[in-house]
Amino acid sequence: MMDKLPPLQGLYYFHLAAARGSFKQAAQELFVTPAAISQQIRQLEETLGVRLFIRQHRKNTLTSEGELLAREVAQGFTLLQNGVRQINQDPHPNQFSLSTQPSFAQHWLVPRLGNYRQRYPELELLIEPTNSLINFQQSTIDLCVRYGCGDYANVQSHYLMNEVLYPVCHPLYQKQHGIYQLSDLPRAELIEDSWPDIDWRIWLETIGQMPKATLRYSGSQFVLEGALAVQGVALVKHSLAWRYLQEGKLVRIGDLGIKPIYQYYLCAPTGYFRRPKVEQFCDWISAQVTEFETQAPWDFNVVDAKY
Repeated sequence: MMDKLPPLQGLYYFHLAAARGSFKQAAQELFVTPAAISQQIRQLEETLGVRLFIRQHRKNTLTSEGELLAREVAQGFTLLQNGVRQINQDPHPNQFSLSTQPSFAQHWLVPRLGNYRQRYPELELLIEPTNSLINFQQSTIDLCVRYGCGDYANVQSHYLMNEVLYPVCHPLYQKQHGIYQLSDLPRAELIEDSWPDIDWRIWLETIGQMPKATLRYSGSQFVLEGALAVQGVALVKHSLAWRYLQEGKLVRIGDLGIKPIYQYYLCAPTGYFRRPKVEQFCDWISAQVTEFETQAPWDFNVVDAKY
């Protein structure tokens, strides 16, 4: 019994010749010669050890073994074509669905979406804020923005943006507690995210200070809200905090930022990136990142975190 499949090319040439009922028509469809079709089918017959066609002067007729194989091969290639079609075709061409972290959506993305809507008003836009990784096969999500190392299973990751972490607080908290430089941090209530790299212990050890107990929130958006609510000094991402610094709602403590090991990535199955609406969004958000990095440069000292 033969378990190993014959070469796929030979099976496909046979499939077209059987379906078209003609070596010549199959050759025209594949842009090869009828002799090339005949050679591939002969090699397939030798591999299988059976004759698939009865060759006559003007006609090639399937044998009983050829008819059986033709039925099964036709079903196989239909399934393959359907699989490829599902990967590359867009089931919802008029809707763009994006999954991203709630903090990134709230503090960076949403304030910029007016520009996107002006450029692509014909698309229905859905933003799904979640920290959970998406199973693309079980959802209608077109693209994810993720903060991590970019090594996610079953998706392709494209680098989007770097990040840097620094301490901030409300101007009122700064005045009440006298927090003006890094050496003042031991007097402050420290707020941090439970995300692995946004860690005061890592930050303080990097600058040579002893860690202390902190107030922790699960989500960078709550860390920022804690700082805005005058609860303490928060360790925040530059991308999320910058507009509040510009508005005077937060102040940065010291002139040092620490670069974490994580970055922002655009993630999706490879075929999704060929969808026009995904290409459009990737181009748009990349331009927004370039504009943001120009407007909000790292005008402070940046060091790598000591993990």
